[in-house]
Amino acid sequence: MPKDKSIIEVHDDYALEPVPERARRGLVSMSVVMLGFTFFAASMWTGGALGIGFDFFPDLLIVVLFGNLILGVYGAFLGYAAAKTNLSTHILARYAFGVNGSKLPSFMLAFTQIGWFGVGVAMFAYPINKLTGIGLWPLIIIGGVLMTATVVIGFRAIEWISKIAVPAIIILGVMSVYKAMGTMGGVSRLMVSTTKEPMTMAVGAALAVGSFISGATLTPDFVRFSKTKAIGVQATVIGFTFGNSLMFFFGAIGAIATGMSDITEVLAAQGLLGAGIALLALNIWTTNDNALYAAGLGLANITGLQRKHLTMAAGLVGTIFAVFLYNNFVGWLTFLSISLPPIGGIIISDFFLRSRRQYLSPENHSFVSVNWAAIIAWGISIGVSLMSPKTGMLSISPLNAILSAILFYYIFDMLLSHKHKQNISVESSNQE
Repeated sequence: MPKDKSIIEVHDDYALEPVPERARRGLVSMSVVMLGFTFFAASMWTGGALGIGFDFFPDLLIVVLFGNLILGVYGAFLGYAAAKTNLSTHILARYAFGVNGSKLPSFMLAFTQIGWFGVGVAMFAYPINKLTGIGLWPLIIIGGVLMTATVVIGFRAIEWISKIAVPAIIILGVMSVYKAMGTMGGVSRLMVSTTKEPMTMAVGAALAVGSFISGATLTPDFVRFSKTKAIGVQATVIGFTFGNSLMFFFGAIGAIATGMSDITEVLAAQGLLGAGIALLALNIWTTNDNALYAAGLGLANITGLQRKHLTMAAGLVGTIFAVFLYNNFVGWLTFLSISLPPIGGIIISDFFLRSRRQYLSPENHSFVSVNWAAIIAWGISIGVSLMSPKTGMLSISPLNAILSAILFYYIFDMLLSHKHKQNISVESSNQE
């Protein structure tokens, strides 16, 4: 029996079907949502780690811009596919991985987004705890409940909160940079600043890409609401190349001035914790909503259950493990940078190379159960990522994983498809 239309629109948000024309958005709306997604305090934290690890000019500039250019291009390919089909990451994965095969990447992506949600909840609670003295766990519970409640409403709530949070975080970032410049003695001193804890370019680029590779992989979950393909691509590039770079620089400059990479400690040292607490909370709220929303879509693909119930369960898990995830943030980035990039690479390869940018609608497409070409390519690409050299042009493991997935999927899909056709031909001959 088909679902009631109101349930699909209000609670499911077209989790398992294309977004209809009446629900699609223009460039301003989509850009605000993508900026709200990438304007994340954790990106400022990553920027802080990079600021301590690199001389500002030119090393830090190169690492930040190069890393986010990779994210922007990668996300743009996925954004194009999403805007053309109006399907989520997880339904696009059905075409490449098969109906049951797609449940594995959906689980991985949902799992990592629940993790990001937990990190965000802790980052929401810690500065309020430091400022007010209110217990950490009550704040974590309150933050987790409020953020989860917003996601239950769906894309419309994410859109409106983003419209408030995007200008708010720009204000906070500019305030932090202004304070840092005053402490350091101006732009000229910043440009000649040097690091005492040097980081290799390979590690820095991997950290920059890994910091939001899961978000870039889930670009279709939001860009599917775009009215046109051009809007989908433009909003994605604005979000990742501009928005994420801006967050990195805000965090890096504050870290260079204070010697601390944790954005909460930086704001406290600059005397901005009180003034910036509401802005920081809003910023975290928007990205957490996006993360939990994407997790709900992934779980819906796995189970077929209503998104709102799955969102509640995911929010509960992320809230419970918030402190653990917060205290293991760098390790979390390393895990993400290894396991997630191949998923997007396989979807890109399937849509652009195998299918030539043409998919039948989900109700008309004949899905296989498991496409082993995708599973094999995913495993090999993870191996390529792990074996990436520590220095040189081939040292950025997330990029290696994406490119390997695109290539190996295309090769294995052709080989297995050819073998399948041969078997069908033999069976037909025997029947004759």
